[in-house]
Amino acid sequence: MRNATIALFALLLPFGVPAAEADSSRFQLERSGDHFIRLDKQTGAMSLCEEKDGALVCRMAADERAAYEQELDRLSARVTALENKSIVNKALPSDAEIDRSISIMERWMRSFMGIVKEFQSEEERNALPQKT
Repeated sequence: MRNATIALFALLLPFGVPAAEADSSRFQLERSGDHFIRLDKQTGAMSLCEEKDGALVCRMAADERAAYEQELDRLSARVTALENKSIVNKALPSDAEIDRSISIMERWMRSFMGIVKEFQSEEERNALPQKT
């Protein structure tokens, strides 16, 4: 069993390598004075990075931050408009619609209760006589 697991792992190992290589080539770092500029080659997004306590800390560039804020504002306005539209469209049903709904429910209940009575009378007919 252990040998089969090792063999399976050895077969699948080469498939994981290209994925790791693709991730490492997605970003490009360039030094610019005390900072780094990180370019995402897939999206074109740029981030300003600096080294703090041995870790690279990145933040969006100012122009990208403005575009990000504009998109958030646009989406927020859209959500508000959709919420307002859904509130307006939630009108109460008319009296005729309510009467029709009640009529349908009454017919359904009468039909259901008729079925229940049929089962009760059928049980009474099939019941064994009581021995005392």
